[in-house]
Amino acid sequence: MQAIRVLLAALGCAAFALAHAAAPTFTEGKDIFIETGVEAPDRAPTWYASMVNRPYAPTFEMLATQGTQGRYYPYTYPVTLKDLIRFHGHDCEGTVHVANAAWVAFRILFPDGIIDRSVLWGISGDSPCWSDGVAFLTGARVQYGNLGFFRDKRYSHAIVLYREDTKVAVLATWKEGINNIPGEPVMLPGRIDWKPKVSMREIEALKAVVKSAGGEPTPYQVDRMRYQQWEQVNDILDHPLTESYSAQVIPDFQWAQWIDPAKSMPKTITRSDVRLKNYPYRQRPVDPGP
Repeated sequence: MQAIRVLLAALGCAAFALAHAAAPTFTEGKDIFIETGVEAPDRAPTWYASMVNRPYAPTFEMLATQGTQGRYYPYTYPVTLKDLIRFHGHDCEGTVHVANAAWVAFRILFPDGIIDRSVLWGISGDSPCWSDGVAFLTGARVQYGNLGFFRDKRYSHAIVLYREDTKVAVLATWKEGINNIPGEPVMLPGRIDWKPKVSMREIEALKAVVKSAGGEPTPYQVDRMRYQQWEQVNDILDHPLTESYSAQVIPDFQWAQWIDPAKSMPKTITRSDVRLKNYPYRQRPVDPGP
């Protein structure tokens, strides 16, 4: 937490503009009535998502709006790692890590388990695995000004998810012990208390060979690194996600202090597909209109 405060102080103050989601916060069961669990999540393993049925593979219940100018749906739809992998284009450790980190962050942001994609903003590192994961799970996009990239590169394998209606932002990342990026610090306190099947030292050493600039790995090393990543992902998903990932609310969050302005659109587009999500209904089902 101290690291967050230091970063905020160092970056200084900046303006923070909203993306015009046009919505008060709703309370499930009081002023909105959403049915969840009406569709079975796709947890059938396949060659590109063999980990999707592991005991703690995350499932998300998403709330969206109907069409481009519609109200809230009265139901949620499920999203699994399989859906995220299809969106991203391939399975990799990054897609699993970002989904797991988002899951622990959503527990804070949406205690009722209903993830409202119309009010979410997100920040990730430059990696396409992490940025695709944030975009897919939140609905945030660069053109709307609500998908950003970290200014401070120490956070490259963390995410920030922000609810504009409650003005709560959560930083989420992996714990020490599964952080396999050489030289990159873990940006929240916490260490895993379970023993991985593959040690981080072994993974990092092989990554340094396979992924280094100008490196010439052997075919065996390429296959071995892929296998290690597959082993680690399955290992993590056999444990409750809170044992491997941390999430904390960011106090006094200011969007512009966290994002890299050079990677933002200078002129954003007002998002329109959520504009009428709270629009009143007709007085009666059969109504010819004006």
